This record gives sequence, structure tokens and C-alpha cells, in this order.
Amino acid sequence: MTATKRIVLSSDHAAIELRQAVANHIAAQGWDVVDIGPTTPESTHYPLHGKAAAQSVASGDCQLGIVLCGTGQGIMMAANKVPGIRCGVCSDAFSARMIRQHNDANMLSIGARVVGEGQALDIVDAFLTAEFEGGRHATRVDMIEA
Repeated sequence: MTATKRIVLSSDHAAIELRQAVANHIAAQGWDVVDIGPTTPESTHYPLHGKAAAQSVASGDCQLGIVLCGTGQGIMMAANKVPGIRCGVCSDAFSARMIRQHNDANMLSIGARVVGEGQALDIVDAFLTAEFEGGRHATRVDMIEA
């Protein structure tokens, strides 16, 4: 795993603008942002983008990942197909904090048609500042991984 704070972002066509806002927000906090697109509004397939981002996290190239699509659900499902990925879709900051603290999530998914930019940035901040608590939660994460 890289020593720098490195995060991958990806989306489908429905979430390009929100993804770019999130990327700028995270970069301003000192993260090295790897934005793997897309950059044009033509219809695209969220499973491809979710998988690509998840592979960057699973390989250790990036510590964390954020993926976005219309609801956040489809791209989250695609990311979770990659071994070692624990991605949760969140539309509130409390859930984003909890998926890190209790589930050791290494990816976050957001629905661009569900939350606005301000709420999305709050969700991202909660996700990025939370830390895994371990303890009884580690046992449960191990069960998920098994």
C-alpha cells in the first residue's frame, strides 16, 4: 500500500459533475486524487467504472475509493464483486462514518440523483475522517471476508 493519502474516484455519466466536485474537495484536503472518469456525458456502464475503481483499491494502489452513479446502488454492487472490497452506499454522514468505524469500508458509494453537492461533501468528510474501531467489529469484518 502506498504511504501517501491516495484515493480513486469513478462514476458513470449520471454523476460526472458531482464526482468532479468531490474530487476538488478531497484534493483541497491534501489527498492525491486518481480520477478515472468518465469525462464526457455519453451513456456509460457503471459496472465497468465500479470494478476499475475497486481494483485500484484492492491492489493497494489507492487506500480508499469513492464511486458514484445515479443512485449509488449499482456501482456499489459492481465494486463489491472485487475481492477485498467493502463498499457501502450512503446518503447521510452518520452512515458514512459507521461504515468506516464498524465495517472497515474501503470504498464509499454516493447517488448523484439522491443527494445534493453539499450533502455529498458532508458524507465524504465523514467517511474520510472516521477510523476503523477494530475489536468486536474486526471479528465481524473477518466473517464478511470469509
